[in-house]
Amino acid sequence: MTNSKHFHYFALIAVILVGGLLRFWHLDLKSFWLDEIITALFSLGRNYNDVPLNVVFPVEDLSQIFSFKAALSCPQIAANLATQSVHPPLFFCLLHSWVQIPCVSIVDRGLVWSLRSLPALFGVAAIAAIYWLNAIAFSRSAGLVAAAFMAVSPFAVYLSQEARHYTLPILLITLSLVGLTQIQKDLVQHKLRYFTWLGWIAVNCLGFYTHYFFILAFVAQVVTLLALMYSRRRSLSRYSFLAIAVSILVVVASFIPWLLAMLSHANRSETTWLSQSNPIAPIYQTLASWVLMLIALPVENQPWWIAIVVALVMILFSIWSAQLIFRGLKQLWHSPKTHLSTKMLLSFTIIVLLEMFVIVYFLGRDITIAPRYNFVYYPSFCALVGASLTVQNFKFQLPNAKYIVIVFGLISSIFVVNNLAFQKPFNPKLVAQNMNLEPTIPLMMVVGYETYQDVALGLSFALALEKIRDDRIPTHLAFFARSPGYEFVWQKLSTSLSPDATQLNLWVVASGLRRRAYPPQLTLSNKQCAIDTTQHYRIGIPYQLYRCN
Repeated sequence: MTNSKHFHYFALIAVILVGGLLRFWHLDLKSFWLDEIITALFSLGRNYNDVPLNVVFPVEDLSQIFSFKAALSCPQIAANLATQSVHPPLFFCLLHSWVQIPCVSIVDRGLVWSLRSLPALFGVAAIAAIYWLNAIAFSRSAGLVAAAFMAVSPFAVYLSQEARHYTLPILLITLSLVGLTQIQKDLVQHKLRYFTWLGWIAVNCLGFYTHYFFILAFVAQVVTLLALMYSRRRSLSRYSFLAIAVSILVVVASFIPWLLAMLSHANRSETTWLSQSNPIAPIYQTLASWVLMLIALPVENQPWWIAIVVALVMILFSIWSAQLIFRGLKQLWHSPKTHLSTKMLLSFTIIVLLEMFVIVYFLGRDITIAPRYNFVYYPSFCALVGASLTVQNFKFQLPNAKYIVIVFGLISSIFVVNNLAFQKPFNPKLVAQNMNLEPTIPLMMVVGYETYQDVALGLSFALALEKIRDDRIPTHLAFFARSPGYEFVWQKLSTSLSPDATQLNLWVVASGLRRRAYPPQLTLSNKQCAIDTTQHYRIGIPYQLYRCN
């Protein structure tokens, strides 16, 4: 018995170490993309006022834009986010403190590693938390399988390698589900542990300040808990109902200081890209996200025949896994020992999904378009998958089925960390390589911007360019406002100081501009620039080369 217990915890440590290795492996391999640029600016104590707009500046100035501003406090970071972004402040404040630690400072480790390391650490902590959840809800064995599944899940590894606020809410949602599971078990046993309720309240209060979608998780928890309490209302004491009422009031009241900021963020232009057009798309996008939680093989930017074969493998594996998981859930549902926990986690997951579809179909915001937003119910998904794979006594199950699922997850995660799956949106690295087609010729990149999102996108391209450009060859950047149209950009370009060079490659990044709308010639100060029709690209947004003499 003792040896078995020792082996169990040795296996848990091994799972956490593997999960940590996957999350920190090649952490700085991929360039920052648009959203990570936003994280970098605000967590470093900067904002968009630090970016030179409507002027030409050398690429070397990027080091100043992305330098650390130590004197800034958390309230000041929150003020920047309230006016120039659409996010609550907790993660950014934590990251601002994190990069000041000597062993992770930007000077020692570099910008990308320093800013991604904290989300990676939260991702590792979530592995331990999911073990805790399933150990309470089902069994220690179910906890170990759930931890192993999350450790190698390509979805979890992908989010852990993003300098974004997704792994922190995953961790907090997992901990809140731990509290919810313990509370529902206590209610069944007619217990009332104040420390459990206080912990649950504290975690949910923190969650509200990490991501607005945490509100969906809290509502789902409350509805799930109220449904249980209603079904057992005759046997519960009045103090139980008082506890849930006080908990809701405290959590909601804790968010009042940020409520006005959240309401002002609701209609900002940064969320317009979520507009819903195809009524069927949210359904298959959700199903695709479930597939990516299990398996993610190289499909992006592959030859069509490879993409088809790989996609077919992913679909077949997902169908096989779904049958396996469904049978396990059915067994858990009918077992008296696991019925309540299974019902609670399923209810939570279904309620979150319903909330997401309400946002899609009634508010017109398709939050299923990006797989990352499924982080809200990802902990309950992992818990249920881990528990279902632990069940062994039903027919037609392969003896080592859970190991097959975990091995495919491990292979998928290796593809993720090597940038073969879950590639960065807009692919800044590829954009930089395309722009640097003639490394010995001076280069200038002009971005027409309408919102701060356009500025962040241009900065992601600029950072990727800075990495591969020779310091001795002049490289310049410019962000020109394009309101009400690109005519202003062309006019501003004609009066701007051009780099001192006889030849210049001018790249124009023009979001929303059709290929035929690019003018055949542009003027840059005293230079005439002719369009090179062979060098037009579109990776999410278009960018075009002009050759200036």
